Amino acid sequence: MEKTGQENQTLITEFLLLGFGDLEDQWFLPFLLFFVIYIATMAGNILIVVLVITDHHLHTPMYFFLANLSCLESCYSSSILPLMIANLSKGGQGTISVTGCMVQYYLFGSSGASECYLLAAMSYDRYVAICKPLLYRTLMNGQVCLRLIAGSCINGFLAANIIVYLMHQLRFCSSHEINHFFCDINSIIKQACNDTHMLELLLICFAGLFSLPPFLLTLASYVSIISVILRIPSSSGRKKAFSTCSSHLIVVFIFYSTIMIVYTLPKTEALGDLKKVFSLFYTVLTPFLNPLIYSLRNKEVKGAFRKLISRLGSFQRKQGSNFMHSLL
Repeated sequence: MEKTGQENQTLITEFLLLGFGDLEDQWFLPFLLFFVIYIATMAGNILIVVLVITDHHLHTPMYFFLANLSCLESCYSSSILPLMIANLSKGGQGTISVTGCMVQYYLFGSSGASECYLLAAMSYDRYVAICKPLLYRTLMNGQVCLRLIAGSCINGFLAANIIVYLMHQLRFCSSHEINHFFCDINSIIKQACNDTHMLELLLICFAGLFSLPPFLLTLASYVSIISVILRIPSSSGRKKAFSTCSSHLIVVFIFYSTIMIVYTLPKTEALGDLKKVFSLFYTVLTPFLNPLIYSLRNKEVKGAFRKLISRLGSFQRKQGSNFMHSLL
């Protein structure tokens, strides 16, 4: 805490993240659950990146985007879960400095905004593959894919930079308690002692500017895709076409639906716990489920995984054989 000279107010230098309340002796089970989820999330997303890099059959635009999505999901999850797990080990609550809170939101916000654009790029890729298959190699060449990835990251980090810059103009002197498990921007604004009406208006404008275009592009792509699939005469053809984009459609639905629920619910204390539960879907559950959805529903990814295991097994047997020869 610091005293201001002019206004004689106590400025807050750290926040108390209330998380899911004071769990007292019941902290271990949620701690273990989220610890396992975090390890599985990182392992699954890193595995997908490794498979895409090592298997030449996966060197296609769809899997290039998938590998980048896995990288984003790893950053996304790592910006929230480690601190959340550490706080659970302390009984469910913990402190974070104002600067640390800004950094956490920056990492979380930039990864989330970049993911919106990346999901739109992935939906465009599926649109071209299904609706314009003869032009696929031309429209989705390597240069176009790199530009789409770069554009996604630039837009995501630009959005986060603008929002964090606006947040740095705030002064916190009313309360230091954040009723959430991470530094959500709405929870941070509530703690500000200066006028935030203009900031909230700007945030709505920026949220629309940086999230609405990729959402509309994603929506338009899948409307076109579904209309084309429904016109395919054979049922086997429809099933094959839909299977190429169903995994991505599931991910998009979970990601956008939960975000919309959280940020459209009225800002009341009564709905605080409900918002935290829905926030778990897009901050914890989506990064955890993405590798499972793409691997369990994708024969090429499963095939690449089996080949990787086979290569590792052969390498271990070779090393064991060399070790035995050296002993003899």
